Amino acid sequence: MLEQQFNNRFRQIILFAIIVAIAIVLISKLSVFIPGILGAFTLYVLSRNYYFILVQQKNWKKGLAALLLIFTSIILILLPIYLGVLLIAPKLNQLIEQQDKIVQGIQVVAGKIKAQTGFVLLTSENAKTISEKLSLLVVSMLNSTLIIVMNLLLMFFLFYYFLMIGKEMEMTFKKLLPLQQKNIQLLTSDTKNMVKANALGIPLICIVQGIFSSAGYYFCKVDDWVLWAFLTALFAFFPVLGTMVIWIPLVLYMYAVGNSYNATVLGLYSLLITGNVDYVARLIFMKKMGDVHPLITLIGVIAGLNLFGFMGLIFGPLLISYFIVLIKIYFSEFSINAESNS
Repeated sequence: MLEQQFNNRFRQIILFAIIVAIAIVLISKLSVFIPGILGAFTLYVLSRNYYFILVQQKNWKKGLAALLLIFTSIILILLPIYLGVLLIAPKLNQLIEQQDKIVQGIQVVAGKIKAQTGFVLLTSENAKTISEKLSLLVVSMLNSTLIIVMNLLLMFFLFYYFLMIGKEMEMTFKKLLPLQQKNIQLLTSDTKNMVKANALGIPLICIVQGIFSSAGYYFCKVDDWVLWAFLTALFAFFPVLGTMVIWIPLVLYMYAVGNSYNATVLGLYSLLITGNVDYVARLIFMKKMGDVHPLITLIGVIAGLNLFGFMGLIFGPLLISYFIVLIKIYFSEFSINAESNS
């Protein structure tokens, strides 16, 4: 009897090891598609309630309800991407065609800054490095276009099937989790709150910062102010530095070319308004969608971008939140068991 139990347990361990090994191989080879998989999961979490309302309360067919949500998601996701391409593509062409002129312009600005402040911003070696980096950046962006398109297609394909088998998928995950029911509910609610907070709240905050920054760029007569407002909104994803990556170089450039009045106004406006409006927006949006501590967002974004690419902006903070929640669940699960055993 004991020998039979040992053999069964040994076979179980061997089979489990084979499953884990195959999973590791598949994940390593398909890692380039992780953003698409995570994107589909994000869309499912955000859309599941609307899908169940359409199917269960409005008596829509599953396929029709799924297609409606997919079409809506495509518009909401691809429209900003399309507008961004329209704004950035001409500038990429300029980078390709006028790299020498751009580097010369940077050298002129660096020379004026050195003359006025004594600070050496750029050397000949740095200028050469910048030129090489610009070339690599353009090539990298062009090469990543195909991967982005493939991830988008995979994301919407998986999103459709997640909706179609949503209830069964959720029940399976709950059965597989070795946790008490209350802790499963905690993990589920935390996932919903974090995904909503990062997938909806943070983009809304970025849009608000982009709108306020556009007003400052427009009234301070910044060339291509729409483009710079778009880039400011894009970099607002990153906590702490965020928008400063855009407006500080613009202010320095305006000072260097002699536009001191507008540079001063833009610097004060960006420091007082653009840099702080996100705190007001965070109180409005994030409290309603899920109260995420800025430190979780900061650490999560840094880790998430390295792990998951662009989707790390959402799943990086979620990973940090999971880590904290699982620690709470661990003490909840095993401290109770420890007390009962003692």
